Amino acid sequence: MMDATTRNEEDTMQPEIAEFSAVLHQQGVHAALGYLNHRTPHRYTGMWRFDGDMLRSEVLFDRKLDDVRQGADAPMAATYCSLVGRTEAPVQILDATVDPQALGIETPVISYCGALIRDGEGKAFGTLCHYDLQRCQERTTDQPLLNAAAQLLYERLHPSDAK
Repeated sequence: MMDATTRNEEDTMQPEIAEFSAVLHQQGVHAALGYLNHRTPHRYTGMWRFDGDMLRSEVLFDRKLDDVRQGADAPMAATYCSLVGRTEAPVQILDATVDPQALGIETPVISYCGALIRDGEGKAFGTLCHYDLQRCQERTTDQPLLNAAAQLLYERLHPSDAK
């Protein structure tokens, strides 16, 4: 359920959500991930699917390597996406070397910002996230955009499963 603060934040992001949607429908998934990525200091933006004890890469944008379209699958326990799945809430980690949320997760990723993706039945499907191998200097203010983009990407990539 969306609280009043979340609704207000999403309302203020409506122009960006509409712009993201237009990029997604006119230019495709990779361009849409690029749109999101260029709003953050993180190098990577990707969509990941929960698959038991594994996290599966659906699509990936790498700011430095334009030909990258997918990441490597990883054990769920070695990812911050597992935190999003467990809490079913957004997660932001600026510096994993000092953030208590990151304790026990062994990954080269240092900064992370993730949104939950729900399938057409409302179940946790995966995450849309920004991440980097270095510390992030500021918390993202685009979480409502990331949340909305997560669902729009899911609907684009899994149209038969979407509501």
